[in-house]
Amino acid sequence: MAVPRNYHVVTFGCQMNKADSERMAGVLDNMGMTSVDDPNQADLVLYNTCTIRDNAEQKVYSYLGRQAKRKQHKPDLTLVIAGCVAQQEGEKLLRRVPELDLVMGPQHANRLGDLLEQVFDGNQVVATEPVHIMEDITKPRRDSKVTAWVNVIYGCNEKCSYCVVPSVRGLEQSRYPADIRREMEELGRQGYKEITLLGQNIDAYGRDLPEVAFKNDDVNGGDKKYDFTDLLNYVHDVEGVERIRFATSHPRYFTERLIKTCAELPKVCKHFHVPFQSGDNELLKDMRRGYTREQYFHIIDTIRRYMPDAAISADAIVGFPGETEEQFLQTMDVTERVGFDMLNTAAYSPRPGTPAAVWENQLDEETKGDRLQRLNHLVSQCAAERSQRYAGRIESVLVEDQNPKDPNQVMGRTDGNRLTFFEGDINELKGKIVPVEITEIRPFSLTGKALAAVTV
Repeated sequence: MAVPRNYHVVTFGCQMNKADSERMAGVLDNMGMTSVDDPNQADLVLYNTCTIRDNAEQKVYSYLGRQAKRKQHKPDLTLVIAGCVAQQEGEKLLRRVPELDLVMGPQHANRLGDLLEQVFDGNQVVATEPVHIMEDITKPRRDSKVTAWVNVIYGCNEKCSYCVVPSVRGLEQSRYPADIRREMEELGRQGYKEITLLGQNIDAYGRDLPEVAFKNDDVNGGDKKYDFTDLLNYVHDVEGVERIRFATSHPRYFTERLIKTCAELPKVCKHFHVPFQSGDNELLKDMRRGYTREQYFHIIDTIRRYMPDAAISADAIVGFPGETEEQFLQTMDVTERVGFDMLNTAAYSPRPGTPAAVWENQLDEETKGDRLQRLNHLVSQCAAERSQRYAGRIESVLVEDQNPKDPNQVMGRTDGNRLTFFEGDINELKGKIVPVEITEIRPFSLTGKALAAVTV
């Protein structure tokens, strides 16, 4: 089989998937291929998939069907499906879409080159067996020149009754602090100004690592269990990096020590993504989340005690099996009382292999849709109210790109992750932190006027 000349990657789902796609694109670049924007002009098409909700999975099959049809007229086309749908379905995908050449789970992302060599030798390959993720020396093909993802922990050991992630991404596996810092230092040398540290459950970082991993690290010398707070202290002074974000946190492990550290470290953005999923204690118990609404409120209160202006975002599910109207109103209550800057909402979607998927008390789609619409309306109202605090303020905005809808404007994000637009030349401002006076506020974005450019 001929080695493809160019490739196209399509990414579905979360930030972890986006980071995995960048790593796999780096592998393809190293193999001498060139990225193209049009999948129909590509010799290799890779779909990095998400299975957290059914609609995302169905979209994958729709896209894949078009390329499978194209392969009937272009037999040398290489089709790859990676990510969580690949891990979940495995060999069943080959029976459903026989045109596929490679099916690979997320744990195999940095093995893409070796797996493709088997494909080019004429094999149809499935790689979904659990593996230890080796430290990846491949340089990702970053989508941005300003911001970058850095994985710190893979997998998840939680057993939420609705979630398929642990079964498709495997058990927790933390990277060594020195490897994380080395990657961040290289990004700093390359001019990246903001780094987002990633993990499915980032607060679990370090609990699976041997103490010997920290003997040469001046944070705690290996005399206690190393955690994510220690990691933030360890990487905070990386030269060139001006902002550090992280996601995703779990309320069960989100400690006051971490919150206090974030308040003290100037490079750590004052934005926290802490999913609450439901506002009802009985549903939280059924979801196996391991905390109560009262404990969640305590976390929010603690964040705001240390950082009154911090931006807080979260995830919430409506229509979980057995959810009553009263229980749904508890979720509305949490949303209103917290006043999130952003809330990602979803109607419950049964996922294969999860306990909740086979429960008999499933809700009908009409009820789920109605509750989702009502929650989204409240989310917009709360976000609009939270935005009011920005009126007339001067915010530091890291310029990332040109506004695609207005070539005279650039866009970037505040410390609190609020998307902000203002007039300026992208060639002059990209990658710079600019003080911007906010003149127009919307629920989820801002417009302002640049006061001066600060070269960073």
